[in-house]
Amino acid sequence: MYFFRTIFTFLKNPEYRELLYTTAVILAIGTVAYHFIEGWGIIDSLYFSVVTLTTIGFGDLSPKTDAGKLFTIAYIIMGIGVILHFINTLQNHYKESQQDKRKK
Repeated sequence: MYFFRTIFTFLKNPEYRELLYTTAVILAIGTVAYHFIEGWGIIDSLYFSVVTLTTIGFGDLSPKTDAGKLFTIAYIIMGIGVILHFINTLQNHYKESQQDKRKK
């Protein structure tokens, strides 16, 4: 539940809003691309996009086509910095909100 509250506070803050939108666009690009290139469903495509860009890499899904493999290389180079910046910003925002709670 705290995750969704954090996302809503991101939407209220113009500084964070751009990062949230950029993250959503990066994930949408990967989802659509894998859906069409690999023929996966939308959920599998989104799942693979998140797992790939967060560097988790479970290995349960992997691109089988050359186009999918080439896209994955470009996608990782393009998206990993954005996703990791988003995760780091979430973590920093959480820490700041916890510190604010303690001050009250």
